[in-house]
Amino acid sequence: MSGHTVNEIVVNAPMDLVWSRTNDVADWPNLFTEYANAEVLEDTGTRVRFRLTMFPDERGRAWSWVSERELDEETRTVVARRIETGPFEYMHIRWTYHVVDGGVLMRWTQDFAMKPDAPVDDAGMVARINTNTPVQLSAIKQRLEAEAAQRAAS
Repeated sequence: MSGHTVNEIVVNAPMDLVWSRTNDVADWPNLFTEYANAEVLEDTGTRVRFRLTMFPDERGRAWSWVSERELDEETRTVVARRIETGPFEYMHIRWTYHVVDGGVLMRWTQDFAMKPDAPVDDAGMVARINTNTPVQLSAIKQRLEAEAAQRAAS
């Protein structure tokens, strides 16, 4: 068995702003609400390797892992994977960006499998992702739309 989730949101902002801000990994703690720190380990321009550290959970654990993102600006697609998988057998994420009426449709597709000794199984992680991802997408939408409005007013 494995887990699969798809979450999306339309951000009322220009594509260049949405693309550049959501792919500025070093600034993710200012874009997402769940990350305490993002450390870029390597950046080639089209591939970024980085360490993310979350805010401590209800038990005081600050989860951290290394991931890698490959960006294709021409197709506005990003594929990512965890290098340090932690409780996952694997975690693959695909971000796509499309101009639509009302802004940019940003879609996150996650495919993964949990390790047998993980604190949750695949179905439990699907539920967690489908609860948290809309929160993160909404935070990003709010921040980017505010930035777009501020830029338009300047």
